[in-house]
Amino acid sequence: MAGFLCVDRGAALPLGATLIADGINFAVFSKHATHAWLSLFRPGMDTPFHEIALDPGANRTGHIWHISVSGLPRDVLYAWRMDMRPNPNPAIHRFDPAAFLLDPYAKVLAGGEEWGVRSRRVCGMPQERFDWGGDQPLNTPLAESVIYELHVRAYTQHPSSGVSAPGTYLGLTAKIPYLKELGVTAVELMPVYEFEEADTDRYNPLTGERLFNLWGYHPIGFFAPNSTYGQRKEPGAAVTEFKEMVRAFHDAGIEVILDVVFNHTAEGDERGPTLSFRGLDNSVYYLLDANGRYLNFSGCGNTLNCNHPVVRALIGDCLRYWVMEMHVDGFRFDLASILGRGKTGEPLPDPPLLERLAYDPVLANTKLIAEAWDAAGLYQVGTFPAWGRWAEWNGRYRDDIRGFVRGDVGLAPVLAERLKGSPDLYSHSGRQAQHSINFVTCHDGFTLADLVSYNWKHNEANGEDNRDGANENFSWNCGAEGPTDDAEILALRRRQMRNFLILLFSSGGVPMVLAGDEFGRTQGGNNNAYCQDNETGWVDWRLAEANRDLLDFVRKLIAYRRRHGLFARINWNPSPQEDQAAIQFHGVRLHQPDWSFDSRSLAMEARWRGERLLLIANAYWEPLEFELPPDAGWKAVAYSGETPPPTGRTVKVEARSALLLEAE
Repeated sequence: MAGFLCVDRGAALPLGATLIADGINFAVFSKHATHAWLSLFRPGMDTPFHEIALDPGANRTGHIWHISVSGLPRDVLYAWRMDMRPNPNPAIHRFDPAAFLLDPYAKVLAGGEEWGVRSRRVCGMPQERFDWGGDQPLNTPLAESVIYELHVRAYTQHPSSGVSAPGTYLGLTAKIPYLKELGVTAVELMPVYEFEEADTDRYNPLTGERLFNLWGYHPIGFFAPNSTYGQRKEPGAAVTEFKEMVRAFHDAGIEVILDVVFNHTAEGDERGPTLSFRGLDNSVYYLLDANGRYLNFSGCGNTLNCNHPVVRALIGDCLRYWVMEMHVDGFRFDLASILGRGKTGEPLPDPPLLERLAYDPVLANTKLIAEAWDAAGLYQVGTFPAWGRWAEWNGRYRDDIRGFVRGDVGLAPVLAERLKGSPDLYSHSGRQAQHSINFVTCHDGFTLADLVSYNWKHNEANGEDNRDGANENFSWNCGAEGPTDDAEILALRRRQMRNFLILLFSSGGVPMVLAGDEFGRTQGGNNNAYCQDNETGWVDWRLAEANRDLLDFVRKLIAYRRRHGLFARINWNPSPQEDQAAIQFHGVRLHQPDWSFDSRSLAMEARWRGERLLLIANAYWEPLEFELPPDAGWKAVAYSGETPPPTGRTVKVEARSALLLEAE
């Protein structure tokens, strides 16, 4: 077969493998390599059927190696090998000529289609043309969004999911009618690119069960959809099935946001495997000290050199690919503070990468959401370099709402800021309430049910002696640690969950819900279930029926929020007054909010055009009676207790309860 191949010089751009009129053009960056080989494979082969040594004179332009090859079979797979001769510092330049390297721009990876089976991956190319059928971006305004965070595999892997292709893009597609009925406007998918789930060597010390990297925060290829999430297992099938899923979500009016991890890769520190970047040009792609040790701001062994021009270009190209070719609507950036670090790890005042993405014309209508902290202690909630563009996961909102509902002191004034959309955090940078992504729970931490059931994390099953996961969760077990049959405790837990939900859906900003929280999903107190590919980490759909009252409560809250434009106008922007809700705070007495340190209650009145709402939050351990504005009649929209209290001139709100009223 190799004798029929026709080889030409090729072109330096575009990077990656590109179909051309008479074959395939291959191009890859490596500044420091002196030798390069293109290795060609057939599906199922562990060794190449042919290798081509590139001529550094003819097949190199600047720092890009390139070659075009015709006569290749349609299902050809490929990898690169690189070397540096002589190598003056192997600790810096970690070239390994024996290693088959993945192309950073590969759109398909082959060899890892079976979940939990660790095998060599090589690069492929999408083979099928896809008919989008006129699909276009939904461009749902961020201020009107309701985000739902989920994991593709964990969402339908449990036997109770009832889908025909559990754990796949198609399995998730089968749940679109449920999500549409729930009322969310966007799904935020935990990592869907290629990652190595079988890269752990640990076992559950309680059961002996092997542990897997379920969540996928260990990227191998940024462009390639994870092939284990495809129902069909031939190379490239996952690309088609991902597109089918996105198209189906758009048909249902639901956007798709991807959780992306550009802060590190699965290659880890110097003890990790050489898969791609390390073997292509270690000193360009990673942050290193003078001795070649990896700077570890990610907590995962290495840190990408995000503001190097080459890496900057890779990230921008990747995001544009997912938008243009895969039709996704936005991105949530994991440990995004790393994207603002310089070559020695220092936080940059105006990071080139973040600025580039903020002003990228292709991404102009794309949602950009930062997790504004990293594993080395850089915490930038409210101060993330934003250019008025970036939204943030508001970790301050999470902690402050948890503290208030728990009954902590000193939080009434802070609660007011969070209900207004956190102007204390975002107004100084030209941002608005919509840039605050509000959440009480997310994948990282307790579920909502566990937040009201556990005082302490219980991560023993992770095999790290309960050292992993956050120690401070601002949680309260309501009187018993974990499962209980005590009716009073169970009733209090239900009320506390509803308290969180009422506050979340009544706040300025954008609410985000963790998958399964709407029907009381539990992880048994595990607040770091990243390696629990089992019933701990999966969504148990039996709870949707067992806790239907909670599910209906969430549906009604979402529907109410989306039906009323007022919530999107809780803001502080400089637009005309009629575009903003008028906000006023009260205490148990009208116009007299209690800002004292011991206060555990607050009422917020909001008006916009013909809409008028009153939110009352009582985190005190006794009932409180609140005066109501006398110029309107008031009816209950949502109450965290069992039966909404009667309203007149006043309303009596039970201990540890929240009440949302609207003017009749």
